[in-house]
Amino acid sequence: MARYHIETYGCTSNRGESRQIESALRDAGHYRVDGPEEADVAIMNTCTVVEKTERNMLRRAKELETETADLIVTGCMALAQGDLFREESVDAQILHWDEVPSAVTNGECPTPGPGVEPVLDGVVGILPIARGCMSDCSYCITKHATGKIDSPSVEENVEKARALVHAGAKELRITGQDTGVYGWDQGERTLHELLDRICDIDGDFRVRVGMANPKGVHGIREDLARVFAENEKLYNFLHAPVQSGSNSVLGHMRRQHQVSEYVEVCETFDAHLDYWTLSTDFIVGYPTEEDVDHQQSMALLRETRPEKINVTRFSKRPGTDAAKLKGLGGTVKKERSKEMSELKMAVVAEAYEAMVGTTHEVLVVEEGTGDSVKCRDEAYRQIIVQNASDYGLEPGDFCEVEVTGHQTVYAFAKPV
Repeated sequence: MARYHIETYGCTSNRGESRQIESALRDAGHYRVDGPEEADVAIMNTCTVVEKTERNMLRRAKELETETADLIVTGCMALAQGDLFREESVDAQILHWDEVPSAVTNGECPTPGPGVEPVLDGVVGILPIARGCMSDCSYCITKHATGKIDSPSVEENVEKARALVHAGAKELRITGQDTGVYGWDQGERTLHELLDRICDIDGDFRVRVGMANPKGVHGIREDLARVFAENEKLYNFLHAPVQSGSNSVLGHMRRQHQVSEYVEVCETFDAHLDYWTLSTDFIVGYPTEEDVDHQQSMALLRETRPEKINVTRFSKRPGTDAAKLKGLGGTVKKERSKEMSELKMAVVAEAYEAMVGTTHEVLVVEEGTGDSVKCRDEAYRQIIVQNASDYGLEPGDFCEVEVTGHQTVYAFAKPV
């Protein structure tokens, strides 16, 4: 769990994005501190209205860089003029705002608070299906807070899901430290059975499955992919964090999977689904990572081409075994992170560019900036509909849209 400090500059939209960043960080067990000097990571949500503002942002970023262990810069200036921070030698990760939470978590599992009670947030129902995991990753502090997997029964989780749908949830987010090992403590992994049962609930809603480590998914990959293919209510979306393309580094991380098992999961879903989203995570600069290991990660990214990728520079967590290792140094991690992030942007942009001209049924999930709404298509890809009031669209609505354009990590569309 990390201590974070966040500063927000600029418009109402930036403040809204910072609130969503903080919400995700709180859900993951992190907590806010009063100043950057007390924080493990500082987050700066920037503005770039005029030249004077740009100078102020650069000055403040340099100050924060010296006051905290790690700095993340996001917001308008980060996206439009990220190179300025690099030219000024600011040692920071330059990220889109929705990538910030995963960067702060350092590749660790999410850490919800005590209990596994569902929450309804707007039209989104959040259903933690279990607490804990079966892993013992060398870099992760989460396991000290959550322990081993503790899975309520399928029947209990189905009833919680039904209650969320009856309360108005249009999107159910199935969460946990590692959803792929759900039921392991009961003697059998039953995620696919749970999802099948949830999709049988009466109502018009969608289901998104949260993070599932490759090892847990690998053992049920055929059953799981079949359930995805048979249920239209399930978003065709799988978040399977590989963390490295090197079996050597995976061994040092004490990850339970091999690269080949991750690839086999990808191939199985490819065989069952024509259109789906693979989401994965890479930790760059683990203390034992050699250049050849990094290049293996780059090669794996090119081979599997995930449509959503979280790239995190390794940072030490107190009390973990990896914290005892001699680090690689900021320059090496920065260079490798930059190289992988550039490849990531190219891969993701290619996926969204390929969507232009296609039609999809989407669920309106939340309001966007100005008169726009954020939607999710059948593969959980983000689609923005502008001038939403002209179409009478609001959160909870389903509609068919045609994709008309794209940015790197989302598409634009109009109702048809």
